[in-house]
Amino acid sequence: MIATTTDSYAGLISVRIAAERTALATRWLERLKELLSVPADAVFPSDRMLDHIPALIEEIAAYLRAPTADEIAANTAVMAKARELGTLRHQQQSSVHQLLREYEMLSEVLEGFVVDETRRLGLLPTFDECFEVQQRLTRSSRTLMRTTVDTFVGEYTAALQERNERITRFNQMASHELRSPIGTLLFAGTLLGSAPGQFNADPQRLSKLGATIRTNAERLSWLIDNLQRLTRLTDPLETLSEQLIDVETMTLEVARQLAEMAAARGVAVRIGSKLPTTVLDPARLELVLLNLVSNAIKYSDPRKPERFVEITSPEPAGADQAMVLCVRDNGLGIPEAARQDIFERFVRAHAEHDGELGVTGSGLGLSIVADCVQALGGSVRCESSVGDGTTFIVTLPGRPAVSPPG
Repeated sequence: MIATTTDSYAGLISVRIAAERTALATRWLERLKELLSVPADAVFPSDRMLDHIPALIEEIAAYLRAPTADEIAANTAVMAKARELGTLRHQQQSSVHQLLREYEMLSEVLEGFVVDETRRLGLLPTFDECFEVQQRLTRSSRTLMRTTVDTFVGEYTAALQERNERITRFNQMASHELRSPIGTLLFAGTLLGSAPGQFNADPQRLSKLGATIRTNAERLSWLIDNLQRLTRLTDPLETLSEQLIDVETMTLEVARQLAEMAAARGVAVRIGSKLPTTVLDPARLELVLLNLVSNAIKYSDPRKPERFVEITSPEPAGADQAMVLCVRDNGLGIPEAARQDIFERFVRAHAEHDGELGVTGSGLGLSIVADCVQALGGSVRCESSVGDGTTFIVTLPGRPAVSPPG
């Protein structure tokens, strides 16, 4: 083993790499901006992440003086940074090829720096010294790369498994929900076909049967409509679905789609004047708004002379510029005992009011909201008071664009 004091070739190069770690990190960053299909400010999206890179380079420099191949792997703090990089690249939907190329670029930056510094300092290392430095650079970057790639692949595999499980659960749920109205429609059709004359003599019974057919057909239509929307959310994991959207325009479209339903129940849909422009998956956000607003309309309080649902967005309060949307109504409100489960499938907080309100439901709406918000990387919570109304607060990690004119 070649000596590795600070006076040796490896020691001198180690000192220079450590001293120039920030400049080397900057060179790497500039090359990554050309490699990765994300905005330049998202390559390392926070100051904390930017600090990771000089730390990784400094650890590589320290390894040039390390006597064993386990020094980096034993550094839990540095390994944590390498794993976090793998998680970040998975969230950005990079590929394994890009990740491998990312570390190749780091090696190229460091190797070029070693050559330049060797010449600048007038060093005359032996062949063995050059080989040792090159070998240690390769080992150290490979150790970090392996940790990052293993984390990336683990995240990707977990996402695939979760996606498959969600598809399976949804297929089971959809089959269950479709079976009931279809069965009722088939039964009604059988009645009409087997004894059509008896209904002519009993208009009240015919009217009741017609109402049953209409109710179940509407329920089927609602279910199929949601299934069609959900098919828009099944792009491959590698496909970027985010785009610049004007939330106010989207909310107006949601209000238009629900206008007939709102008019029938005397509910005014109010839209805030300063909804943001942001970068998100529009299909998921639209589905969130459609379900929240339609629920607010369905469970409006018929005893109140004025019924409304409003969509607003407070000014971003934190440095992360998270987008918050509030959907508030003055409807029936949700009992406290029911609130903890309302985002679960098949849970309905107001099933006992179906007859009074003239509504039906499957308990899918809010579970779809929760799934979509989770896929967007956000959170949703509910505040409610029985008799006063309900507010759903959706927090999403959108990237604000130009603020809408005020």
